[in-house]
Amino acid sequence: MHLAKSLNFLLISILCPFALLNAKDEDILSKDRLKQFKLSEEKVIEDSAKLQKDWINPITITYSKIDGEITDTEKTVISVNQPIFKSGGIYSAILYAKANKIYSNLDINLQRKEMIRKAYNLLFNIHKTNLEIKKSELILKNAQIDIVRKKEQVLNGFLDTSYLDNAILDANTAKKNLADLKYQKKAFINNFNNIASNDYKIFKLPEFNIVSKKQFISNNLEILKSQADIETKKQLKTMTISQYLPTISATYDFTRNHSNSANIVEKEVQNVGISISMPIDVRTFNDIESSQINYLKSKLSLKTQKLEEENFFRTQMQKIETIEEKIKITKDDYKLYSSLLNTIVEEKNAGLKTKSDVDTLLNSSKVKEVELKIFKIDKQLELLELYAKLKK
Repeated sequence: MHLAKSLNFLLISILCPFALLNAKDEDILSKDRLKQFKLSEEKVIEDSAKLQKDWINPITITYSKIDGEITDTEKTVISVNQPIFKSGGIYSAILYAKANKIYSNLDINLQRKEMIRKAYNLLFNIHKTNLEIKKSELILKNAQIDIVRKKEQVLNGFLDTSYLDNAILDANTAKKNLADLKYQKKAFINNFNNIASNDYKIFKLPEFNIVSKKQFISNNLEILKSQADIETKKQLKTMTISQYLPTISATYDFTRNHSNSANIVEKEVQNVGISISMPIDVRTFNDIESSQINYLKSKLSLKTQKLEEENFFRTQMQKIETIEEKIKITKDDYKLYSSLLNTIVEEKNAGLKTKSDVDTLLNSSKVKEVELKIFKIDKQLELLELYAKLKK
């Protein structure tokens, strides 16, 4: 039986895609929060464009004027020293900029999903607390019924006062628990209002389905980010190596003398040429080795990240399976209470049971009904943790 259940659970995991059956998930966030993410994305675009142009040297324009005793000298100099070959460094710089853009966008996406996760977590917990308040109120009703019952039994000499004291203590515990839950709900609402675009009552609770392990790993933002990090480190390593290899540059100098002195032979001078340079630096090996180590570390980080995400997925599936077990047990209890309630009602009509007996069992049945709804929210909260790690 346990094996059949496990196989059924696995089949559901494979066949059911992960889905959010609600409006666009970002709609839950306030406009200011969304604007922050939008501005971050725009900054990534500009930073990437800048990185792709970093290999292009600026054109230098110099103007000078010297007041001499005999004559004044005034001239303008335009200089260009542009690398056209850097032993692969130019192409790597462009690839690095693109890889860094992907990495940065994934990081922003992770931050956005985490904010959405937080908002939905609070929304679920507000609704869960509402149910727990209802459950606590039903428990308090039963405790108050028990006080009346125990009081009658004590006054009639069937029980000593210790039983009544315990019943009163149980009722007080239920009252305190109810007060705590009401405060907890207010705290959840306040935290939700910090990041949400509207009142919590406006939003419909999302419904998540189980995702397969393959889908979770292949669309995992943390893993995709680690993969992008490897590419950035790879291109950065190539760029570092190219810094210490020959560089070919095109040079151009233009000089214009503005003075009309007879001592100046040429008013304009232009020089065009090619230069080859190669730095000799005692730190070359250390710099290259450091970039190589960072690249190897990024590869190990990806391996570790995959292991962590696989174990996280496994843990979440085990939590969900445990919640499913609790749902099954609670359903059985609910059926039992419903059956007993029918019997108690018949006995009450026959004069064998009192109204308080019926009310107690009815409240207990309602408690189980509320617990089922709470467990379903618990399951959605665990699925939410998986959703928060997935790419759109």
